Parts: sequence; structure tokens; C-alpha cells
Amino acid sequence: MTLEAVLAALHLVAILTLVVFLSSQAAVCRIEWLNAAVVERLVRLDVIYGVTAFVLLLTGLARVVWGIKGMSWYVSQPLFHVKITLFVAMALLSIWPTLSFRRWRRDLRSTGALPGAQEVARVRLLVMIQSHVLPVVAVIAVFWARGW
Repeated sequence: MTLEAVLAALHLVAILTLVVFLSSQAAVCRIEWLNAAVVERLVRLDVIYGVTAFVLLLTGLARVVWGIKGMSWYVSQPLFHVKITLFVAMALLSIWPTLSFRRWRRDLRSTGALPGAQEVARVRLLVMIQSHVLPVVAVIAVFWARGW
């Protein structure tokens, strides 16, 4: 029972941390706020976001493998598969912003140039999509926990 509680707590902390750093990316990735410091901050936020997503995945897998309900219960649940699919979709959506933030930093350091407004808007849109998918995952978890 203690292991289940620890795994659940770690998973919840990872979820909340993911929300914080994804929201931070969404907040600062705006052309009107973009400067050298913001580009550096976006890269740092993205690294923390990526590490947190990895921890979230690991804690989720740990709950599946070592949790009380067991792997057979999880894999038989349709909403589990929906959650995993949405998590993978978020991971795929995060690739372009990650590459963009790193390219922006590289360009900034080598030429001093900031990205154009259209590129920032495109990256921000992907970050915003991720930030809107995440609450859907949470709602699915709530319904799943109540027996749907």
C-alpha cells in the first residue's frame, strides 16, 4: 500500500510540474516579449518540461508494473489507451518547439538574430495545443478513476 501511495504521489507531482513548465512556455513564447533572455529561458523551460515528461512516463509505467491494480487491469482499460495516445501526441507535438527553441538560441548566439513573428506564432500554437490537450488527459483520468 505504501508503494502505491508513493508512486501515485510521484506521478501527481510530475503532472503538476509538467503543467507549470508547459504553462510557462506558453506564457513567455510571444513575439512581443521575445528577447535574448526569453530565448534562453525557453530552452531551459523546455529542458525541464522534457525531463518532467520523462519522469511522468516513468512514474506511470511504475504504477502499471508495481501498482496494486497490476498491468492486466491497466491494459484492459480503454481510457488508459486514450490517455497514453494523448500523451504520445503531446510528446510528438513538443518536438517542433524543442527544435525551434534550440535553433533560436543557436542563431541568437551566432548572429544575434531573433526569430520572426510568424515562426514564433507557429511554435506558440503548438505549445498552446499541448497545453489544451493536457487538461483533457486529466478529465479522462477523473472519469477513468470513477469506473468509466
